[in-house]
Amino acid sequence: MLMIPLLVVLALAPIAAIVWYVYAKDKHEKEPTKLLFYCFALGIVSIIPALLGSELGISLGLDESPNMFMTFLFAFFVVALAEEGAKFLFLRFYIFPKKEFNEPYDGIIYAVMIGMGFAAFENLLYVVQGGWEIGLLRMFTAVPAHAVFGGLMGYFVGLAKMSPNYQYRTLQLAKGLGIAVTLHGLYDFFLFQQNFELLAFMSFVLLFASIRYTQKAIAMHQEISPFSAQNLALQTQDTPTDEQMLPTQIPDLTKDDEQVII
Repeated sequence: MLMIPLLVVLALAPIAAIVWYVYAKDKHEKEPTKLLFYCFALGIVSIIPALLGSELGISLGLDESPNMFMTFLFAFFVVALAEEGAKFLFLRFYIFPKKEFNEPYDGIIYAVMIGMGFAAFENLLYVVQGGWEIGLLRMFTAVPAHAVFGGLMGYFVGLAKMSPNYQYRTLQLAKGLGIAVTLHGLYDFFLFQQNFELLAFMSFVLLFASIRYTQKAIAMHQEISPFSAQNLALQTQDTPTDEQMLPTQIPDLTKDDEQVII
């Protein structure tokens, strides 16, 4: 009887750690707890369209297979697109228009919260059914993978939010979704393919690289925040209006950084 509560703790512990980490990194203007909770809840809800998309793909004959091409299609266009697409929809159409989304880092923290809601529900199912071994494995693989795929998506969504240019916004939003789907698809493909056992090791390489890039993305967005001490000092010196400040300075400050992370 004691085993299931312990497995629940094991399943949710890495979720709580990642949520705390991204919240602590929000140094300049903390996001409302209510919105963070809503995003987490929407992440759980995003499982529904993700499952529907996966079921549709499987009904069309796409599944894990010894055929590497079929496995590739399944990993990218069934699993990754369905899951990341569902998260992106809530990020783009629920939280993106909010006035509280007012600095680049907000894209990262809200995207990660949605990803952690999805991961929490998924992890509970896997760990309660699979036991300690599955819980420990997913603590260092699937759970952080959901976080970094969401974080990198949120990096570009944050850039989009800070620009008044429609074409630039559209491009950054497309980049955010595209990079999340690509990374998720590659990660799953390396694990799903049945032809080369050593290729599964590449999923860990990709995850480690994604974690490093997510850390860089967080640092970049902290630096260009309009609420950072440096940028507040610039505002005080130049005393521009808000309408003058955001459209002109934010894209210029991020131009070089965007090239680095890509």
